[in-house]
Amino acid sequence: MLRAFASLTLAVSLSALLCLPAHAATQPWSALTPMQQEALAPIAHEWSTMPDIQQKRLLATTKRYPQLSPRKKQLFLTRLTEWSKLTPEQRNRAREKYKAFSKVPPEKREEIKRLVLQREAEKLSAVPSSAVAPTAEK
Repeated sequence: MLRAFASLTLAVSLSALLCLPAHAATQPWSALTPMQQEALAPIAHEWSTMPDIQQKRLLATTKRYPQLSPRKKQLFLTRLTEWSKLTPEQRNRAREKYKAFSKVPPEKREEIKRLVLQREAEKLSAVPSSAVAPTAEK
């Protein structure tokens, strides 16, 4: 539940960063510190095309990176990777969902999170067993 909400929060935060209008990037990848490069590795291939403001905002997210536990660092990288793979339409939908969710009263948020997780579980259980790759027999 909390993981889904955290993923959505990160996705929306990153969407704001990754979908800004294009301007010339001012900070080359090679000028980043090794820690910044580690934290932003999932988007290294996009770095040179990002506007300056977007780069600055992403660099700001790396300030807390060194203090994260190894597990949280991996979670950060995983979410950044997932976000970088989204299409612009998917990113827009994530932003819209985040905006709508932020307007929900706090007392109803847990119920919504539970419903979302329940729907995701139902979708996963609806996958036909034939869709699963067969295992090799010995």
